Amino acid sequence: MLFKKRGVFTEEDARKVIEIASSENVKEIIVMAESVTEGAKRRLWDYARGVQLMADMTGEDRSVRVEILEGYVSEHVKGIDLDEV
Repeated sequence: MLFKKRGVFTEEDARKVIEIASSENVKEIIVMAESVTEGAKRRLWDYARGVQLMADMTGEDRSVRVEILEGYVSEHVKGIDLDEV
C-alpha cells in the first residue's frame, strides 16, 4: 500500500499509516515523501518488527515490509494522499 505526503512525513503521519495498515492487514507499506523524520522511520520499522514478533509467537506466517522513499513526490503515482486523510 502506497502512502504519499508532500512536505515532511512526521510521527503523526506514521500513526495514521499504521492505523490504516493494521485495519486492512497489509503486507507492504511504501511511504513517498519529500522528507521523513527519524521518529517516523523508527515508528514504521518498530511496527514491522512488532508484527513479525507477534506472528512468531502465534505461529502465523505474517510480516510487513516497509519501504521509505524520500525526495520527489509524483502526483501521477496512485496511492493514499495523507494530506486528504
